Amino acid sequence: MEVARLIEGYRQFRLKGFKEQEAKFVELAKKGQSPKTLFIGCSDSRLLPNFITSSGVGDLFIFRDVGNFVPPFKPDNDYHAAAAAIEYAVSILRVEEIIVCGHSHCGACAALYQELPEEEGLIHTRKWLELGQKAKSLALEQVGREDFTLLLRTTERLSVLVQLEHLLTYPKVREGVEEGRLHLHGWYFKIESGELEYFDQEAGAFKPL
Repeated sequence: MEVARLIEGYRQFRLKGFKEQEAKFVELAKKGQSPKTLFIGCSDSRLLPNFITSSGVGDLFIFRDVGNFVPPFKPDNDYHAAAAAIEYAVSILRVEEIIVCGHSHCGACAALYQELPEEEGLIHTRKWLELGQKAKSLALEQVGREDFTLLLRTTERLSVLVQLEHLLTYPKVREGVEEGRLHLHGWYFKIESGELEYFDQEAGAFKPL
């Protein structure tokens, strides 16, 4: 069973990993966390924020969801996991950086070009994918459908930019950016090569990090 492998992994962590970082864990338990960066990434099992940035315990405040999508600010009394994570990171933890990291071969972006079954078991998925529609439209305008692989890679990158736009709809995020104490970054991870790209505002394009 898969869970047996995970349990064995935990045992190895207790024997080695935790021992190597024990002082740091104890310190963080006493003082609390104070990460400087909110990392918004995809739930995809191939995208591991700490792994690809060589970050340690307590370095990143991480929020992951399907497609690394960021819903626009909506001031109602409903449940909003992404919004709560963003608000907590900015207003309570006072992070200084927010990274939205997309990746190649993203299932959420690919699903934008598929017809999902109209069934109850996918009702939230279909609604969630609406957050990628703008990126889809922009990608179709830019590259068309002739090269579908190029279309998907373009959609993935453009989606990062759309989610950054959505971040700026949050009052405290916008305020922090305008005051120069909060910085937003768009990253793109290429699973097949391990390369990271960043969005260069001046060039208006993604470049190798």
